[in-house]
Amino acid sequence: MSVGALVKRELQRRAYEPTLQAMRDFTEQRQSDTPDEVWLVEHDPVYTLGQAGKREHLLRANAIPVVQTDRGGQVTYHGPGQVVAYVLIDLRRRGYFIKEVVHRMEQAVIDLLAQHQLAAGRKPGAPGVYVLTAQGQPGAKIAALGLKVRHGCTYHGVALNVAMDMTPFQDINPCGYAGLETTDMASCGIDLSLTQAANALVRHLEAQLLS
Repeated sequence: MSVGALVKRELQRRAYEPTLQAMRDFTEQRQSDTPDEVWLVEHDPVYTLGQAGKREHLLRANAIPVVQTDRGGQVTYHGPGQVVAYVLIDLRRRGYFIKEVVHRMEQAVIDLLAQHQLAAGRKPGAPGVYVLTAQGQPGAKIAALGLKVRHGCTYHGVALNVAMDMTPFQDINPCGYAGLETTDMASCGIDLSLTQAANALVRHLEAQLLS
């Protein structure tokens, strides 16, 4: 069901909390004919804890702030070298259920990585995208995903690790899983700038969400 293209907004690098508030405001103020949008942003270093997130998954205190947020899921890290695509769409207008949107967003990342000869897939019960091992099993996590639905519309989105300092992930149980390995595109041999990765992600999101 196609009801118009996504409006792309490039927010560049900015702090997490003002961006979260902007998403909430957009969702509260939108009308039945408000175009759907995707916001691209690179965040200053921050840990975000999901609505039902447990602080026990913050293993060690460091200088990175922790922000309680209202998406699903546990704890994750956002920082330089990661592209975050916030997906603000009207589910009812597009005829999607939330699980289908999650599946389509994951597929967008999987397809992007496949274009660069990197096999990736899903892990049952653990939203996000994982690099597949030689045995075809989900290994290191390369993209985290979390959404919030309010008034039938989504906000939050998907965070794709492009070329990051992965050290901050060592001080948390990523997404609530002890010992979960994380990786980025650069470590997997994919040499893209953040802008290139962001533009490619939007193209694949559009291919999935506009069909």
